[in-house]
Amino acid sequence: MTFDIPTIDIGPFIDDARSSERHTVAQALDRACAEVGFIQIVGHGIPDQIIDGLADGLDEFFALPLSVKKQYRRPPEQNRGYSPPKSESLSMSLGVPAANKMNDFYESIVIGTEASDFPQLDLPVSSYAPNAWPEESPGFTSAVQTYFRHAQSLSRVLLRAFTEALRLEDGYFDELVDHSIDAFKMNNYALPEGDVRFENGATGMGAHTDFGMLTILWADQVPGLQILGSDSRWHDAQPADNALLVNLGDAMARWTNDRWMSTVHRVNPPIVDGQIIRRRSAAFFFDGNYDAVIETLPGCDRDGVESYPPITVAENIAAKVAGLRTGVAPAGATREAARVRAAKYESAK
Repeated sequence: MTFDIPTIDIGPFIDDARSSERHTVAQALDRACAEVGFIQIVGHGIPDQIIDGLADGLDEFFALPLSVKKQYRRPPEQNRGYSPPKSESLSMSLGVPAANKMNDFYESIVIGTEASDFPQLDLPVSSYAPNAWPEESPGFTSAVQTYFRHAQSLSRVLLRAFTEALRLEDGYFDELVDHSIDAFKMNNYALPEGDVRFENGATGMGAHTDFGMLTILWADQVPGLQILGSDSRWHDAQPADNALLVNLGDAMARWTNDRWMSTVHRVNPPIVDGQIIRRRSAAFFFDGNYDAVIETLPGCDRDGVESYPPITVAENIAAKVAGLRTGVAPAGATREAARVRAAKYESAK
């Protein structure tokens, strides 16, 4: 069975001169979201120098001593700040225990929208926490803020395209995303290069689905990312030249009543020719308003059957985050957990 991540030029939704192509792009998005749940997008409009600046900023921050990075450690119950290696286990966001309770080798730092970005609203700090910008890494701060703004714009472009793909009215989601929780998680796979010794089946990042509406992923073009296909095998995925990876999160799967897929994926420690090499990634999560209710969209009920009860965006995220950081299995992830447990250990070739 062939496994292919479709490459789609999103340019017609950015360039008005190409607007006549939008229907074709929307149809391609509908097929990709229904069959794979992952897409390579080109024509996304984020300049190369902005992406190169982001990579340089990540290098600057992750090169800091661990003692310095830990000064910006994520507070309990908030999704902003630094997490050192082996402090999370993403597979537990699906209720699938790792060999060790906290077994993921990546380190990360998360920034995102803050309550102060929406002064007219009374927003909970738990969803819109203040950012911890490292004073010791000024290049990181400026590069990340610039890329973040571009990713925010691109996420809204993609949502317009998804709205057309779902045959919804223009602007259908506007009131569900006007104070969206936008989070940006930057990862460094922190095993030293060349070290091929792993402790008790350690993972780069455990098997999981994303939590929100959609994810825009920049990553190094090195091995590591794998997607669980409908054949119950893990398939390698690397971004093509000038492409970003986009995948759907649980909120969009719930909104579409599983017409579209929130695909299980993981990251193995990146090994080339028997040697570990460095891998970096940066995932922009477009999650929607904390108080937006996720319920079946018009046209997505299947013969009157709705697979999920209504839930807010914040409730959905909180259940998954509790799993990855505290080891408490979330309710409602049984199907995804069963898929992970049934997956064949080896990757498809």
